[in-house]
Amino acid sequence: MARSALSYLPPPSAPPDVIYQDEFLLAINKPSGLLTVPGRGPDKADCLIARTHHRFPEAKVVHRLDMETSGLILFARDLNTQRALGQLFESRRMQKTYVAVVNGKPEPESGEINAPLTADWPNRPRQKVDFESGKPSCTRYHVITADLLQNRSRLRLHPVTGRSHQLRVHLLWLGHPIVGDTLYGTPSPQGSSNRLMLHAESLVFEHPITCEPLKLYCPTPF
Repeated sequence: MARSALSYLPPPSAPPDVIYQDEFLLAINKPSGLLTVPGRGPDKADCLIARTHHRFPEAKVVHRLDMETSGLILFARDLNTQRALGQLFESRRMQKTYVAVVNGKPEPESGEINAPLTADWPNRPRQKVDFESGKPSCTRYHVITADLLQNRSRLRLHPVTGRSHQLRVHLLWLGHPIVGDTLYGTPSPQGSSNRLMLHAESLVFEHPITCEPLKLYCPTPF
């Protein structure tokens, strides 16, 4: 059974899976089911930044991934790098690539989803498409493979903007919810999964201190 969107059952504690490190920043592979930062209440204290602090006490949060999403996440090792990395995200100079498995097959096989997003206040933490008051949001997608027997497709996703739950809501709005999404998906034999099938696979950017191009990759585990 898929994990309930309301429960928090983090994976067993383990040392952080370090994909890249230098004296300025860290790239960690976050497992699905683990919060990036602490939630409200002592039952939600276990999170990626807390586990990372056991080995790298100086690590500072730069951005987040949804609890259910796995993959690459950056931490800064000093305040200057934290500010510089934050500016890269804000100015959209951070190239992010995700892989997702969705129900059905999008047509056309490559495209751009432009649908403004806002909080669905009566149903927080859900977000929704709102063409009147939503913030501009853009996701580019490409079908990698399609499984007609299971009625699923593997997509490569490039979020141009970085709204909360953007990929999940955009794909739902497109009519192809991500497999294993207990918050936005609809129950179906094709939608069953023990996790959200969404993974942050790569980050490409200019190192904020050394100015060298940096390409980080974390293979998709599904």
